[in-house]
Amino acid sequence: MKKPVLRFAPSPTGLLHVGNARVAMMNWLYARKHGAEFILRFDDTDPERSRDEYVDAIREDLRWLGIDWDREERQSLRQDKYDVAIEKLKAEKLLYPCYETEGELNWKRKAARQRHQPFIYDRKALILDPAEIKAFEAEGRKPHWRFLLPDGVVEWEDMCRGLCHFDTEHVSDPVLIREDGSLLYMLGSVVDDLEMGVTHIIRGEDHVTNTVAQILVYMALGGKAGGLDFGHMPLLAGPGGSQLSKRLGSLSLRELRNDGFEVPALVGLLTGLGASERIEPVTMRGAIETFDISAFGRSTPKFDPADLASLNEKIVHEMPFEQARDKLVAAGMEDIDELFWLAVRSNCWRVAEAREWWDVIHTVTVPEIDEEDRDFLRQAADILPMGALDATSWKSWTGALKEATDRKGKQLFMPLRKALTGREHGPEMSAMLPLIGSEKARARLCGTAV
Repeated sequence: MKKPVLRFAPSPTGLLHVGNARVAMMNWLYARKHGAEFILRFDDTDPERSRDEYVDAIREDLRWLGIDWDREERQSLRQDKYDVAIEKLKAEKLLYPCYETEGELNWKRKAARQRHQPFIYDRKALILDPAEIKAFEAEGRKPHWRFLLPDGVVEWEDMCRGLCHFDTEHVSDPVLIREDGSLLYMLGSVVDDLEMGVTHIIRGEDHVTNTVAQILVYMALGGKAGGLDFGHMPLLAGPGGSQLSKRLGSLSLRELRNDGFEVPALVGLLTGLGASERIEPVTMRGAIETFDISAFGRSTPKFDPADLASLNEKIVHEMPFEQARDKLVAAGMEDIDELFWLAVRSNCWRVAEAREWWDVIHTVTVPEIDEEDRDFLRQAADILPMGALDATSWKSWTGALKEATDRKGKQLFMPLRKALTGREHGPEMSAMLPLIGSEKARARLCGTAV
């Protein structure tokens, strides 16, 4: 059996975002699950928008996710291959010139909408006589080129949607070449898929109709029927079930990384949405064993940033100090130690939030003291042991205070927390007190900002 080949083909016109990161994940997981080759192929044929800085950024973001690739290709270096395909299609009269302007095409699209019908190109370009073509060219018009779809039904067994079939009567002849001679996605993609031996393509369901033309162009260029297996996954929706907003849909991985999200949280959510299993944090390598493309349903999965934050919080709460150390230092916490991290991690949904508690311990903190608690806090300062404090000090100290003052519960503990940290909530005080130290604690209990 031929070895499967999959590819991820981003356009380097911007940063990798949530939507196309999910596509990359699905293709990579399928490839690694089935021992397939995985190709990173940059669709950089648009010289006006493609940037090398985005090529580098996409590589970096994929590596951050844990995605590697067996080979890398650049479509901008393969124009000679596309030229050969173009000449073949023209010679077989499957690629024909069209002289409508964008304004004229928009008028036709508008007319179709008013009739509550999809826009299907009317093929008027096929019946132009030489005089009309000459007149258009005299105006300075340059043609765009469309692929002539044959009549008939195109069918394929979709890995996600089951049997799909479309009558080409209801599909518009696709534009393969723009007026300026640059290629649209489909032609370069089909040529590369053929030459590189791509066997499986996993992508969003918004490409379903494109697949009809893609299969036919593939076959026109020598591909065999059934040579490509497609899987079209439902697109992500927003938290309320509505279409994912452009802002959220374009949330870049760079932004998520800078915001402190951990890779297993993002991988767990994006690979788990739409599947039947419970969503848990997982690395890309860890997701290989359980990955099953057939396990994803047809319903629209909801991408909620709150779910991502919840998964991230779970990771941070269990993160060992060795894994957190460099992140803590990067957030400005020098001379960090394990005792501090274990004390505060349960109050952080991202590692950098530990900085708040680092500052409580190491920088000036203004104690929050209610007037009715002043005498109690001075008494607490007198009872607080001198010298080094440890994990047992809080319990023994508050026990002594309880006996001396008859205070208990919130009336006992809340004034102490507010005075020592300046906050009503936070990490366990049994862990915080030794980190603050007896001298600084005594000063804050007496109302001094230290």
